[in-house]
Amino acid sequence: MNDPARFPSGLPRTLGILPDLLAEMYRRMLVIRRFEETAGELHRKGEIPGPIHLSIGQEAEIVGTCLAVRNDDFMSGNHRSHGHPIGKGAAVPPLMAELMGKAAGVCKGKGGSMHLADFAVGSLGESGIVGSSVPVAVGAGLSAQLRGTDQVSIAFFGDGAVNIGAFHEGLNLASVWKLPVVFVCENNGYAVTTPSSSSSGGADISGRAAALGVPAVLVDGQNCVAVWHAASAAVERARAGLGPTLIDAQTYRYRDHSEMGRLDSTVTSYRDELEVEEWRRRDPLTLHRQVLAGVMSDEAIRGIEAAAQATVDDATVFARQSPFPQPDDAFDDLYAHLFPVARTY
Repeated sequence: MNDPARFPSGLPRTLGILPDLLAEMYRRMLVIRRFEETAGELHRKGEIPGPIHLSIGQEAEIVGTCLAVRNDDFMSGNHRSHGHPIGKGAAVPPLMAELMGKAAGVCKGKGGSMHLADFAVGSLGESGIVGSSVPVAVGAGLSAQLRGTDQVSIAFFGDGAVNIGAFHEGLNLASVWKLPVVFVCENNGYAVTTPSSSSSGGADISGRAAALGVPAVLVDGQNCVAVWHAASAAVERARAGLGPTLIDAQTYRYRDHSEMGRLDSTVTSYRDELEVEEWRRRDPLTLHRQVLAGVMSDEAIRGIEAAAQATVDDATVFARQSPFPQPDDAFDDLYAHLFPVARTY
């Protein structure tokens, strides 16, 4: 189980980071938090169908990683990945529309909460299949290598995925072929309700990378600046053709594994209330606001906060006003006809 006490309680190291970047980190984390909170409310009202998995509490590791890459770099995620396209700069209204199953969504309402994809920002897709982000990201990294570009691919996955064969296979292949892939373990300490201490041997996930010759770094996932430093170094290494890196970002989700209509799913039977409160004292938004207070006025910070809320409010209005897909459109975009189809009767 993750221990927040292993990381310093002081402010993140901001050496070499311009105030504008610090402000953008805060803005993107805020948009993700407000987006997720709104999605939870819409789900409880029945406006978002099916279960949703919120990343509230994990915003720092998302944004810190995404701001270390370029728009044309690739990214793949998992079932808890609403915030990742936002972290990489995606337009918010189509994302909200997708959660509500609307035709204006990024996947025309066919992906929903667990299957977002936005190619405009290199988001290749997210899936509820545990560990599936790894081979997708490795394939994208191989594509970049074969095409001779300097693009990098990011694989986001949870600590539960490190026990899946695809994780080991993907990490091994990336190591052998020196693929430009950065593996980011969003280590929130639980696979659904099972603590990592009950399912994974060894002290740290980073040790699994060492066995395959992949350098790894353990980082405070509540500290956006620390994650940005780690991700920037890993991305630079990948662009230089030196191969993959694993980032073990120790973080925490404040809500339950998934939202199933509960009004308050913060503390559940499998987590101790004191554990949750200890991690809440290290809320990434609170930590980063303290950083901003040293480089800009409180009025400017409140302006960022108001703008983030307005972005999500506008996206919600857009999604609600968007039409649902037509039944006749159900099979559009499902098949690619690269060659003429020969029919025999």
